[in-house]
Amino acid sequence: MIEITALASGSRGNCYRVTDGSTLLLLECGIRYKDIQRRLEFRTSEIAGCLISHEHKDHCKSVADVMRAGIDCYMSQGTAEALGVSGHRCRIIQARKQFRIGSWTILPFETQHDAQEPVGFLMANQTGDKLLFATDTYYIRYKFKNLTHIMVECNYAADILRENVRTGLVPVEMKKRILRSHFSLENVKEFLRANDLSRVQQIWLLHLSNDNSDEERFRREIQELTGKEVYIA
Repeated sequence: MIEITALASGSRGNCYRVTDGSTLLLLECGIRYKDIQRRLEFRTSEIAGCLISHEHKDHCKSVADVMRAGIDCYMSQGTAEALGVSGHRCRIIQARKQFRIGSWTILPFETQHDAQEPVGFLMANQTGDKLLFATDTYYIRYKFKNLTHIMVECNYAADILRENVRTGLVPVEMKKRILRSHFSLENVKEFLRANDLSRVQQIWLLHLSNDNSDEERFRREIQELTGKEVYIA
């Protein structure tokens, strides 16, 4: 049974605790390590590893402190180079080449973002649960079978973004970046329609924009589309 806890989500920082009851992982470390410690009640010795999707600070702010604490951090070569990190705690991974951490088998895959070599993660455990983690991407090119848990960015809704540009709340150049680098409510729906959701137990919507999202609307529309449990991180 997979248990997901959002320690932080959004442009100010992203960090998630995921465990299958055997191996505990962090997904991202985009908040201060002191805050990670506090939110995990200082039980950080239980962390078997930290997966990092890309080099933007809201996803890896405390990577150096996490590694200094003796926790291996897994990232692409491009992410490591962009961050300027190395050493035996920096574990280089490649898209479409799976690896193991404890009871998890993890398959990284390419995502589409304005970063050097961003990845998402498909994570399977020994009991048949399968979790998808995809954030900071405007497109997911793959389809996935037998998912039980989905953690996916749902950054903005197109109509809200258009209105915010019209009123001047969001600059036009910012709109262009958002469209090229983040997953919209509309794209999340398209992605969910394209995949088999028959085994899915939970859908987590991540990284909602402060200005361009509507938490209750997003939850309601994804629940109506899928009939699944939907959580906002």
